[in-house]
Amino acid sequence: MGARRELDLAHMRAGFTSPVYDAQACFRHVLEALARPGQIQRLDALPVPPAGLGAAQSAILLALADRDTPVWLASALRNGAAGDYLRFHCGCPLTTNTVDARFVVLSTLAELPALDDLDVGEPNFPDRSATLIVEVAELAAGGPLHLRGPGIADEIGLFVAGWTDAATTLIQTNRRRFPLGVDILLTCGDRVAGLPRTVHLSLEGMACT
Repeated sequence: MGARRELDLAHMRAGFTSPVYDAQACFRHVLEALARPGQIQRLDALPVPPAGLGAAQSAILLALADRDTPVWLASALRNGAAGDYLRFHCGCPLTTNTVDARFVVLSTLAELPALDDLDVGEPNFPDRSATLIVEVAELAAGGPLHLRGPGIADEIGLFVAGWTDAATTLIQTNRRRFPLGVDILLTCGDRVAGLPRTVHLSLEGMACT
């Protein structure tokens, strides 16, 4: 885990207005996002995020992170306002290694680590794996990403700004390792869409895999 630093309380952002109610509402939206891959959920009662985190990212972490869920942030965020915010509101340890993290928080898809650098769970406990929370510049229904699988009636399209070949490879490799693997939450402002390990993903002109 990273070294502890003194919290900057003078510039601390507030968390949820109603911690219990808002956390429960956010948790339900996250569950819905993962149960219905590619369907965009809009979060309510968002906190004002610290520098480096999106509003939905902050809400998800306030709802899910605690002292038993190590969080990975890029070093600049870990040692700044975002790291202070999570330590103060969530009490979560901040790790310097992605493989040790239960939540891996990324500012762009370009920062995606390799699957081998993430906790994909164990055969007896596949649910004890990492969740990636990735902020993107734009997230919209319809688009060149085609998703199929559990929770999708037929096929659903999704537009994700900044999508990369590396992201396609990670999603497809991740699905082939099921039941092991990671789950991904794409966030944009107050919106979130889930890409669980069960999803089949293809681009326009490419067969699902």
